[in-house]
Amino acid sequence: METWLSTIRFLAKRLAAYLAAVAVAYLVASVTSTQAVIASLDSMGVDVGMGDRLAMSLRDISGMAPMFLPMVAFALLIAFMTVALLCRWLRRWRLPLYLLAGATGLICIHLGLHLAFGITPVAIARSGVGLLAQGIAGAIGGFVYLALITRDEAGGAMQAPGGSSGPAMQ
Repeated sequence: METWLSTIRFLAKRLAAYLAAVAVAYLVASVTSTQAVIASLDSMGVDVGMGDRLAMSLRDISGMAPMFLPMVAFALLIAFMTVALLCRWLRRWRLPLYLLAGATGLICIHLGLHLAFGITPVAIARSGVGLLAQGIAGAIGGFVYLALITRDEAGGAMQAPGGSSGPAMQ
Protein backbone atom coordinates (compact mmCIF):
# COMPACT_ATOMS: atom_id res chain seq x y z
CA MET A 1 0.00 0.00 0.00
CA GLU A 2 2.84 2.41 0.82
CA THR A 3 4.31 1.86 -2.66
CA TRP A 4 1.02 2.88 -4.27
CA LEU A 5 0.80 6.02 -2.17
CA SER A 6 4.41 6.85 -2.96
CA THR A 7 3.74 6.40 -6.66
CA ILE A 8 0.60 8.53 -6.53
CA ARG A 9 2.44 11.32 -4.66
CA PHE A 10 5.31 11.14 -7.14
CA LEU A 11 2.99 11.39 -10.15
CA ALA A 12 0.85 14.12 -8.59
CA LYS A 13 3.90 16.30 -7.98
CA ARG A 14 5.12 15.72 -11.52
CA LEU A 15 1.69 16.58 -12.90
CA ALA A 16 1.53 19.77 -10.81
CA ALA A 17 4.99 20.81 -12.03
CA TYR A 18 4.00 20.08 -15.64
CA LEU A 19 0.75 22.06 -15.39
CA ALA A 20 2.59 25.00 -13.81
CA ALA A 21 5.19 24.92 -16.62
CA VAL A 22 2.45 24.83 -19.27
CA ALA A 23 0.63 27.75 -17.63
CA VAL A 24 3.78 29.88 -17.36
CA ALA A 25 4.92 29.12 -20.92
CA TYR A 26 1.45 29.87 -22.28
CA LEU A 27 1.14 33.13 -20.32
CA VAL A 28 4.58 34.36 -21.39
CA ALA A 29 3.96 33.37 -25.04
CA SER A 30 0.54 35.02 -25.09
CA VAL A 31 1.58 38.25 -23.38
CA THR A 32 4.70 38.50 -25.55
CA SER A 33 2.57 38.14 -28.64
CA THR A 34 0.12 40.79 -27.47
CA GLN A 35 2.85 43.25 -26.59
CA ALA A 36 4.48 42.77 -30.00
CA VAL A 37 1.19 43.68 -31.69
CA ILE A 38 0.89 46.74 -29.44
CA ALA A 39 4.46 47.73 -30.34
CA SER A 40 3.45 47.58 -34.00
CA LEU A 41 0.53 49.87 -33.24
CA ASP A 42 2.89 52.26 -31.45
CA SER A 43 5.19 52.35 -34.46
CA MET A 44 2.20 53.40 -36.58
CA GLY A 45 1.52 56.30 -34.23
CA VAL A 46 -1.37 54.76 -32.29
CA ASP A 47 -1.08 55.60 -28.61
CA VAL A 48 -1.94 52.61 -26.42
CA GLY A 49 -2.13 53.30 -22.68
CA MET A 50 -1.18 50.91 -19.89
CA GLY A 51 -4.84 50.14 -19.13
CA ASP A 52 -5.43 49.18 -22.75
CA ARG A 53 -2.24 47.10 -22.81
CA LEU A 54 -3.38 45.17 -19.75
CA ALA A 55 -6.91 44.72 -21.10
CA MET A 56 -5.60 43.50 -24.47
CA SER A 57 -3.21 41.09 -22.77
CA LEU A 58 -5.96 39.64 -20.58
CA ARG A 59 -8.30 39.35 -23.56
CA ASP A 60 -5.64 37.52 -25.58
CA ILE A 61 -4.82 35.19 -22.68
CA SER A 62 -8.45 34.09 -22.50
CA GLY A 63 -9.11 34.28 -26.24
CA MET A 64 -6.09 32.24 -27.33
CA ALA A 65 -6.57 29.57 -24.66
CA PRO A 66 -8.95 27.26 -26.57
CA MET A 67 -6.59 27.06 -29.55
CA PHE A 68 -3.06 27.71 -28.33
CA LEU A 69 -3.04 26.34 -24.77
CA PRO A 70 -3.65 22.69 -25.82
CA MET A 71 -0.87 23.00 -28.40
CA VAL A 72 1.53 24.30 -25.76
CA ALA A 73 0.50 21.52 -23.38
CA PHE A 74 1.04 18.81 -25.99
CA ALA A 75 4.35 20.25 -27.22
CA LEU A 76 5.74 20.49 -23.68
CA LEU A 77 4.49 17.00 -22.81
CA ILE A 78 6.42 15.47 -25.71
CA ALA A 79 9.46 17.67 -25.03
CA PHE A 80 9.62 16.93 -21.30
CA MET A 81 9.07 13.20 -21.77
CA THR A 82 11.91 13.11 -24.28
CA VAL A 83 14.24 15.00 -21.95
CA ALA A 84 13.30 12.78 -19.02
CA LEU A 85 14.46 9.82 -21.06
CA LEU A 86 17.67 11.57 -22.13
CA CYS A 87 18.43 12.56 -18.55
CA ARG A 88 18.74 8.93 -17.60
CA TRP A 89 22.13 9.08 -19.31
CA LEU A 90 22.83 12.82 -19.33
CA ARG A 91 21.83 13.80 -15.80
CA ARG A 92 24.35 16.63 -15.51
CA TRP A 93 22.82 18.28 -18.59
CA ARG A 94 19.31 18.56 -17.12
CA LEU A 95 19.09 22.36 -17.11
CA PRO A 96 20.16 22.98 -20.71
CA LEU A 97 18.11 20.01 -21.90
CA TYR A 98 14.90 21.22 -20.26
CA LEU A 99 15.46 24.77 -21.52
CA LEU A 100 16.12 23.49 -25.02
CA ALA A 101 13.14 21.14 -24.87
CA GLY A 102 10.74 23.89 -23.86
CA ALA A 103 12.06 26.24 -26.55
CA THR A 104 11.99 23.55 -29.19
CA GLY A 105 8.46 22.54 -28.26
CA LEU A 106 7.02 26.02 -28.75
CA ILE A 107 9.03 26.71 -31.89
CA CYS A 108 7.89 23.38 -33.36
CA ILE A 109 4.24 24.38 -32.85
CA HIS A 110 4.67 27.39 -35.10
CA LEU A 111 6.96 25.80 -37.68
CA GLY A 112 4.83 22.66 -37.85
CA LEU A 113 1.60 24.56 -38.42
CA HIS A 114 3.26 26.75 -41.02
CA LEU A 115 4.79 23.83 -42.90
CA ALA A 116 1.72 21.59 -42.69
CA PHE A 117 -1.07 24.08 -43.24
CA GLY A 118 0.58 27.35 -44.26
CA ILE A 119 -0.75 29.16 -41.19
CA THR A 120 0.89 30.94 -38.30
CA PRO A 121 -1.89 31.44 -35.74
CA VAL A 122 0.22 33.63 -33.42
CA ALA A 123 1.26 36.75 -35.30
CA ILE A 124 4.56 37.26 -33.48
CA ALA A 125 5.86 33.91 -34.79
CA ARG A 126 5.90 35.22 -38.37
CA SER A 127 9.27 36.88 -37.78
CA GLY A 128 12.53 35.38 -36.62
CA VAL A 129 12.65 37.58 -33.54
CA GLY A 130 9.06 36.70 -32.70
CA LEU A 131 9.73 33.00 -33.14
CA LEU A 132 12.71 33.39 -30.83
CA ALA A 133 10.46 35.12 -28.27
CA GLN A 134 8.08 32.16 -28.42
CA GLY A 135 11.05 29.84 -27.93
CA ILE A 136 12.13 31.83 -24.88
CA ALA A 137 8.62 31.41 -23.47
CA GLY A 138 9.00 27.64 -23.89
CA ALA A 139 12.45 27.74 -22.28
CA ILE A 140 10.95 29.57 -19.30
CA GLY A 141 8.37 26.78 -19.06
CA GLY A 142 11.17 24.21 -19.11
CA PHE A 143 12.95 26.10 -16.35
CA VAL A 144 9.79 26.21 -14.22
CA TYR A 145 9.27 22.46 -14.62
CA LEU A 146 12.86 21.63 -13.71
CA ALA A 147 12.88 24.07 -10.79
CA LEU A 148 9.73 22.54 -9.33
CA ILE A 149 10.83 18.92 -9.66
CA THR A 150 14.34 19.72 -8.43
CA ARG A 151 12.94 21.56 -5.41
CA ASP A 152 10.88 18.51 -4.49
CA GLU A 153 13.84 16.19 -4.97
CA ALA A 154 16.17 18.36 -2.88
CA GLY A 155 13.65 18.65 -0.09
CA GLY A 156 13.39 14.90 0.16
CA ALA A 157 9.67 15.13 -0.50
CA MET A 158 9.85 13.36 -3.83
CA GLN A 159 11.10 9.88 -4.45
CA ALA A 160 10.78 7.67 -7.45
CA PRO A 161 8.13 4.95 -7.32
CA GLY A 162 9.37 2.11 -5.20
CA GLY A 163 11.34 4.41 -2.93
CA SER A 164 14.54 4.63 -4.97
CA SER A 165 16.06 7.94 -5.90
CA GLY A 166 17.87 6.71 -8.99
CA PRO A 167 17.79 8.00 -12.54
CA ALA A 168 14.09 7.18 -13.03
CA MET A 169 13.27 10.54 -11.44
CA GLN A 170 14.17 12.68 -14.45
